[in-house]
Amino acid sequence: MAPDQIIQTIALAAIPVLFAITLHEVAHGYAARHFGDFTAQQAGRLSLNPMHHIDWVGTVLLPMVSLALGGILFGWAKPVPVNFGALRRPKQDMLWVALAGPLANLAMALMWALLLRLALTTPDGYFSAPLQGMAQIGIQINLILLVLNLLPLPPLDGGRIAISLLPPRQAFTLAKLEPYGMVVLIVLAFSGVLGEILSPLYHIAERLLGVLSGV
Repeated sequence: MAPDQIIQTIALAAIPVLFAITLHEVAHGYAARHFGDFTAQQAGRLSLNPMHHIDWVGTVLLPMVSLALGGILFGWAKPVPVNFGALRRPKQDMLWVALAGPLANLAMALMWALLLRLALTTPDGYFSAPLQGMAQIGIQINLILLVLNLLPLPPLDGGRIAISLLPPRQAFTLAKLEPYGMVVLIVLAFSGVLGEILSPLYHIAERLLGVLSGV
C-alpha cells in the first residue's frame, strides 16, 4: 500500500476503531455495575473518552501495522477491570458481563451498516466517498471484534462465557489458561492461523448483518 493510501486509510479508520474498542470495554463496565460490581466505575473507566481505554500497542500500533500490511484489522483496548467475585451471582452473571462487549460491537456494526446504506443512496459529493470508506471500516472492525471475542479462549469474552456455562471442574481447567491466552492469540495472529479461523466466522456475521440492515 502506498504511503498516501496508508495515511488516508488510517484517517478513515481512526474514529471507527476508537469507538469499536472503547464502547466494547465500556459495555463490560456497565454490565458489571448492573450485576453488582462497581470496580470499573470506581476506576473511572465508565467513560466514553477513548484516552481512558487506549492501549498504545493494541489500540494504536497494531491496527496501524495491520492496515499498512493489508492484513486482518486487529487490536484491543485496556480491559475494563471487573471483579467477578463482587457480582451478585458470579458464575451466572459472568456470562452477561462477557457478552456485553460483543453485543456492543454488533450494535455498532449495524449502525455503520445503516450509515453505509445512507452513503450509497446519497448523491456523489464531498462527504459521500469518505463516509462510505469509514462505514466499511466500521463494519469490518466491529465484526472482527465480535467474532474474535467470542472465541472460547480466556481472557477473551468467549472464554469467560464458556467458563460461565461449563461445569465447575471443566470451567476451572479452562480458566487456568487465562495467563497465556493473549500470547496464544498473538502467535495465532502473526502466524496467519487466526485469520483462517476468523474468516468463515466473519462471513457468517457479515451475512447476518446484511439480513438485519438490508445492506
